[in-house]
Amino acid sequence: LQFVTDCEGAELPTAAMPLAPCSLSPFRVFSPLDNSKAGICQAWSSAPNHHRRSVRSINPSGSHVFLCHPVAFDKLSCQKLSGIDKRMLCRKGFAGKVFAVSGTGSFPSSISLTEKITRFQDAFWRFLRPHTIRGTLIGTMALVIRALIENSHLINWCLLSKALRGLLALLCGNGYIVGINQIYDIGIDKVNKPFLPIAAGDLSVPVAWFLVIMLAAAGIGIAATDFGFLITGLYTIGLFLGTVYSVPPFRLKRFPVAAFVIIATVRGYLLNFGVYYATRASLGLPFTWSPPVLFITAFVTLFATAIAITKDLPDVEGDRKFQISTFATKLGVHNIAFLGSGLLLTNYIGAIIIAFAMPEAFKREVMALSHLVFAIVLIYQTWLLDSSKYSKGAIATYYRSIWNLFYAEYALFPFI
Repeated sequence: LQFVTDCEGAELPTAAMPLAPCSLSPFRVFSPLDNSKAGICQAWSSAPNHHRRSVRSINPSGSHVFLCHPVAFDKLSCQKLSGIDKRMLCRKGFAGKVFAVSGTGSFPSSISLTEKITRFQDAFWRFLRPHTIRGTLIGTMALVIRALIENSHLINWCLLSKALRGLLALLCGNGYIVGINQIYDIGIDKVNKPFLPIAAGDLSVPVAWFLVIMLAAAGIGIAATDFGFLITGLYTIGLFLGTVYSVPPFRLKRFPVAAFVIIATVRGYLLNFGVYYATRASLGLPFTWSPPVLFITAFVTLFATAIAITKDLPDVEGDRKFQISTFATKLGVHNIAFLGSGLLLTNYIGAIIIAFAMPEAFKREVMALSHLVFAIVLIYQTWLLDSSKYSKGAIATYYRSIWNLFYAEYALFPFI
């Protein structure tokens, strides 16, 4: 478990220490981390004040401080601490520093049912990896809207419930893929992503298995019931690729090329083709590639390749420790960041060229100008990363910016 606290402006008097002896396994505060609040510290410091909790019972020993309270993760990387008051975890001379605390502990037994449900909801939400859900939601909605714009005379609001079931199936598939990955990445996640629920101890492995099985079963059931043989087959292929990506003995994530091919295939081709095909079929139309849909499928496939390459940038430490071979561990963070940015810049330049080459298929001004803006944002984020000398916080910010550009591309798609 980890807890991050910023002690600036709050210092306990030395007379308050030592306090009660520890009755549980101690939590040790590792000596001040980077004051830039990089990585997990950044997530905590950006949380609203009411999400920040503090510690009372501390027992200093040399350069360390020991906590005596069970803890559990709350929002983001912020910890919820049970049975304590709201004084900050500080020690004289440590004010203004940032500390990371780790150790073991357990929840108190007297937890209300409402609190248990709240904690499970929070753990389940983190288990689903919200940033991937946003990508699926925005991408699906953009493709459906585009198909409806192209065939506005066929819009039938009676199909809304079917569309929502299709979206639910996609979210179930997304949840299965990210969930099965967490089950087999517990050790790595304790180093790279300690805020994830299994690594944090907020979700047990048996419960995680139950969730991924239910998600897969629900998704396949919806696809088979509502969308026919082809879509069900594509959906099953997506789940299969997500499985061999994470599960031994295959565990293709160990091999950089196989890993990015799987991510690009699922996030790029299968999602875009499947959603557009299903939407046209629901409208009673045969499948044909329209220039905009062909563009977004090719664009997002290359974009997903860049995501697959750069996704390991924040995880280099844990990947090296567990001997996971990635482009980032092999070629270095600097080279991979520039490779990912180069791929995306190629995408944007290609989009601008297509806008001028095919004015009959695209709104030239909208498409060219928007992709020029996206390219400038990408170059700026890459410059910030390089200027920071590739600190953990800068790497995390850079990777988030790539996902934001991904969302922006889909949000723009209906209007080009």
